[in-house]
Amino acid sequence: MEWQCTGLRWPEATGGPVLGWRKGARVRGSALGYGTEFGFRAAGRRQCSGARGHACPLGAVVPAHSTGGRCPECGRLDRAHSVAADTIPDDPRTYRVYLAWFGTGMVKVGITAEERGAARLREQGAVVFSWLGRGPLMAARRAEEVLRAALGVPDRIPYARKRAVRADLPEPAVRAAEVAELYGKAVALEGGGRPEALERLPFEAVDHAAVFGLGAVPRPSRAVTGLVDGGAVAGRLVAAAGPDLHLETGADGVVVVDTRLMTGWALAAAGAGAGVSVPTAAVGGGAAQDGLF
Repeated sequence: MEWQCTGLRWPEATGGPVLGWRKGARVRGSALGYGTEFGFRAAGRRQCSGARGHACPLGAVVPAHSTGGRCPECGRLDRAHSVAADTIPDDPRTYRVYLAWFGTGMVKVGITAEERGAARLREQGAVVFSWLGRGPLMAARRAEEVLRAALGVPDRIPYARKRAVRADLPEPAVRAAEVAELYGKAVALEGGGRPEALERLPFEAVDHAAVFGLGAVPRPSRAVTGLVDGGAVAGRLVAAAGPDLHLETGADGVVVVDTRLMTGWALAAAGAGAGVSVPTAAVGGGAAQDGLF
């Protein structure tokens, strides 16, 4: 049995990107650093990544283009324990409501378990965010729904849209001001929208641009749409955001690889000169997106 990739994580302890691996019951992580060489070659077939930390009992093969990376059975099991799917209303943990900014005019409202800190925001690729409030799950969920309707913002944004705007971010003060404006509107709704059980949190714009390595990174030209047996992806890691790694590949420019497409593959190291020999599409050109981001 070989080590299989489990995707990109953003642990609260480090704040930086960590690529996860699993071999049976063993798990490990590889911290990634910007400016370093990064490359891999896929081998064999892509297998279901399982659910809730357990391997797929069927050993099912999943499509190369799926960002979910699970077979239907494991997908149902994972959703059965999902806060996003409202399947665990009696969760006793404290939750936080947030506003997340991904680009000009691109803001969403959401909730996350307080114990996770800002990891959820980094996983989604939020460039800027601010907490709105904290409290029990149902109070946080109600506030999310009320704010989404009142502010006219969604609870999710297609990931391809987030990726397409990263090279055109306005100055930090401008993006913070946009979040501040929505925060002010949310606070103004207190009388008719915020549940009493939800404690309001003060505005603080947290900017992840430096954590993601964004700013002077060239505009991505291509995005990987799926891996193939023997196909390589290699270059110099220049940025990361959400599940994405941005690789400077030389002749191919900056290529983005969504690490959700890497889950379930057995991956071997490849030198930076291996280039990109897997299917790609122009950024903004329609790569498959079926995750909950």
